[in-house]
Amino acid sequence: MDKELLAMLVCPLCNGKLKYDREAQELRCHYDGLAYPVQEGIPVMLPEQARVMDADEKLPSSPGRTGEA
Repeated sequence: MDKELLAMLVCPLCNGKLKYDREAQELRCHYDGLAYPVQEGIPVMLPEQARVMDADEKLPSSPGRTGEA
């Protein structure tokens, strides 16, 4: 995904910053807990098309966090 485009995009619900997950092809809003799909390089910024993230995905990753309990 183009870095300039990514810098301009915000969550359509809260206007917050989005984090691009290249592996999952999603733009994630950790505040709202929604993951917007990127289809063929095009972000689909419709809340009704977004996936609700589970609790673990909403937590920001940190160097000390392994993802295991």
